[in-house]
Amino acid sequence: MVPTHMFLTRGVGVHREKLASFEQALRSAGIAACNLVSVSSIFPPDCKILPRSRGVRLLNPGEITFCVMARCETNERNRLISASIGLAVPSGRKYRYGYLSEHHAYGETDEEAGEYTEDLAAQMLATTLGIEFDPNVAWKEREQVFKMGGEIVRTQNITQSAIGKANMWTTVVACAVFIPPENIKKHTLRQSSPQSSPIRKK
Repeated sequence: MVPTHMFLTRGVGVHREKLASFEQALRSAGIAACNLVSVSSIFPPDCKILPRSRGVRLLNPGEITFCVMARCETNERNRLISASIGLAVPSGRKYRYGYLSEHHAYGETDEEAGEYTEDLAAQMLATTLGIEFDPNVAWKEREQVFKMGGEIVRTQNITQSAIGKANMWTTVVACAVFIPPENIKKHTLRQSSPQSSPIRKK
């Protein structure tokens, strides 16, 4: 199975119980009703990225759903936590795959964690494409080198951060969710099938 559609989402949950705070974070992300299976970091060739609102509607309660997930939790007051997913997409995407990276951290802002995951995804992709780069320079400089070469056309991230509360568990998640291909087919068939008009009584 090679996914053809994906969406990015994030969420935060707070509860006295650790597991319940994770459940709340998944609800916040719109994916709590699925049986989630974590997979590794390949963005499939020619995979389309959908808006979260549309992607969530294409999922069915209880189904096995593959995703790349970053997760972080704390029960310490005022502790900053973050979870981030980064994406790097190659040019000429047909038959060429990209990379997804996941990262969770303590003490990093949205911007810091997001920049890190974009950088990481771009580095992983660059090494497969044979792009030379200096890993010691700042991400902003490397980003320009990657994109000017024309091999990497886009990088992005989705990141969730939160500050812990006393005597409560706080959980943050960031996910790249792959939509089962059969769900796309069913949705397309429903849209293309003619709607029967109601029978009028004489």
